[in-house]
Amino acid sequence: MAVNLVPSPEVVMDILQKTGAYRKGHFVYPSGKHASHYFQMPLAFRYYDNARFLAVGLSRLFRMDKQVSSRLPKVSIISPSPGGIIVAFAVREALNAEQIYWTEIEDGKRQFRQYIKEGDIYPAIIVDDILRTGKAIRETMDCLKELKTEVIAIGTIVKFEDAPSEFDGIPVRTLLTFDVNFYDTEEEWKRAENISDVAEVEKVRY
Repeated sequence: MAVNLVPSPEVVMDILQKTGAYRKGHFVYPSGKHASHYFQMPLAFRYYDNARFLAVGLSRLFRMDKQVSSRLPKVSIISPSPGGIIVAFAVREALNAEQIYWTEIEDGKRQFRQYIKEGDIYPAIIVDDILRTGKAIRETMDCLKELKTEVIAIGTIVKFEDAPSEFDGIPVRTLLTFDVNFYDTEEEWKRAENISDVAEVEKVRY
């Protein structure tokens, strides 16, 4: 029997739908844009088996790249956000990577914890739960550049179709690419979705 080493997008979406991590409705994002879809990834990750299954699938995409697999285990797994920490720990376990770090927002700036200095962080694999705009990953890469740490791979469980597909020439590996159509106003959203009634609006924080 054939073994699927990497879960298909359909399998990933099935998990997200069953756990409520994928939601449909009328959502207003922090940018002010309107959309009919929203992902709340922690709802899927609250079940550890789901988190491990998805993260192991992502780790296999990294192992398929000889330039990445040849550097194991002396690499670091980096999460650019709190939502990616559980992904980072599970990917680290699957790859047997020696280090794990994450960045945080402090005083309005994304940064590593105090006392991490140049030379401390091994070549980095950046992982996150979802890629929307790329801001968190870009800022994390800037932090790593300041520490003169090489970034060798980037991956997310879910990626919005219009999000960056690469950073500085490094491709983004993902298990699921999703097309979320954004609209500037509620009226544009209603016309596009063919909705005439007043729809309940839910403002999302992330």
